[in-house]
Amino acid sequence: MTVPNGNCVQPVVFMKVCLLGRLSYLPFHVVGRVLCQLEPCGGVEVDQAVKAAKLAFGYWSKMSGMERARVMIEAAHIIEVSHESSNILDCISEMEVVNNGKSITEARLDVDSARVCIEYYAGLASTLAGQHVQLPGGSFAYTRREPLGVCVGIGAWNYPFQIVAWKSAPALACGNSMVFKPSPVTPVTAVMLAEIYAKAGVPEGLFNVVQGGQETGSLLCQHPDVAKVSFTGSVPTGRKIMEMASKGVKPVTLELGGKSPLLIFKDSDLENAVRGALMANFLSQGQVCSNGTRVFVQKDILPEFVKEVVKRTQAIEIGDPLLESTRMGALVSRPHLDKVLSFVDRAKKEGATVLCGGESYVPSDPKLRGGYYMTPCILGNCTDDMTCVKEEIFGPVMSVLPFETEDEVLQRANDTSLGLAAGVFTRDVRRAHRVVEHLKAGSCFINNYNITPVEVPFGGFKMSGIGRENGQVTIEFYSQLKTVFVEMGDVDSLF
Repeated sequence: MTVPNGNCVQPVVFMKVCLLGRLSYLPFHVVGRVLCQLEPCGGVEVDQAVKAAKLAFGYWSKMSGMERARVMIEAAHIIEVSHESSNILDCISEMEVVNNGKSITEARLDVDSARVCIEYYAGLASTLAGQHVQLPGGSFAYTRREPLGVCVGIGAWNYPFQIVAWKSAPALACGNSMVFKPSPVTPVTAVMLAEIYAKAGVPEGLFNVVQGGQETGSLLCQHPDVAKVSFTGSVPTGRKIMEMASKGVKPVTLELGGKSPLLIFKDSDLENAVRGALMANFLSQGQVCSNGTRVFVQKDILPEFVKEVVKRTQAIEIGDPLLESTRMGALVSRPHLDKVLSFVDRAKKEGATVLCGGESYVPSDPKLRGGYYMTPCILGNCTDDMTCVKEEIFGPVMSVLPFETEDEVLQRANDTSLGLAAGVFTRDVRRAHRVVEHLKAGSCFINNYNITPVEVPFGGFKMSGIGRENGQVTIEFYSQLKTVFVEMGDVDSLF
């Protein structure tokens, strides 16, 4: 299958793309095979996409919030509704597995999360409003919340379909247009959302997809007609994007890396703490920026916790992610798999103990033997100065560290330049809120982990990013405030 370049209203029939994913291919991460060939977009294609988005913005931004909401609700409805011949959500989910390598169970949750996101911001589209301020003498002022213009979204490969929804839905709800560049590692499902938007009735060119790597992203960030850039990815790339956007004084939203702490106190419900630690480390093969990979466990319960978490980890079903029974699929690429395994090797050299996993995995099915699998890993005897504890691994590797006191673990948990997420397990409600108050992270969890409802803002402190995604506050990041002063009397001039 070849995915063409250029803007997003592609000459590929939506259902045909789905059927190719479902019937003709196993995930290429699973079998080590090429999924599709892509032409990277250069300056000409990027300029065409931005110009198309600018033209569509002129029409879309003048529509009422209710009119925009109807189109967006239709897009969500297309994803949700089953037809006689197909289930669209399942089709997209299966292609997401092909696109990324994660399990079909997770992919369905991701796609439904994207649907809910579009529906949520459709609901907010008609609520955008300003403020009236009464001034002396009958004069007054008011504010208007207006769209920015052409917004650029640059996605990551770990949640391809969910991220494109998280970026496009608030942008479109506010009256903007968007040019979206998916990761070149997972290019397919963003095109499918573009086709859904087109089918729902968005103006041609309103949501464009351009394919490519770093050069294409640079062209987008520096284009003079782009008003804003929203990026999800690594800290080094986020720095570069912020620098490029600064030349045009363009606002940015950056959702970057994490090395998040998970604090488990001795009074925790151990069953829930173990479940939370597994959810904090092994979703999407551990390829989640918010993962709580530094698991601090109070010494009193450390042996019991380790025994149970190792037992549960060893029971994780690894294999073909299109099977319902699979809980861990393949990592996203061979180089990434090698990188994650190298972190495990280095951890051993630095004194950590591999309690389970951390090895390449070859499934028994001969069709899957070229895939990018590894066994989920628990590292014990970890210390704060180890590479596995300091650096983001972005794979299924959990580092377990003992602690004794609340003050001690807070100091250690915050000893990082990153601050995307953090979690605490305890039955003491006062401790829970006290600890969360002192954790330097943008998204914190009490007695759970990696829960991201669309109604709640998500984003980081420190080098984990700027701005937020999801929640009502995101409207502020996709709009600008205009103040209007109205004089009802004569001008009081000093001249």
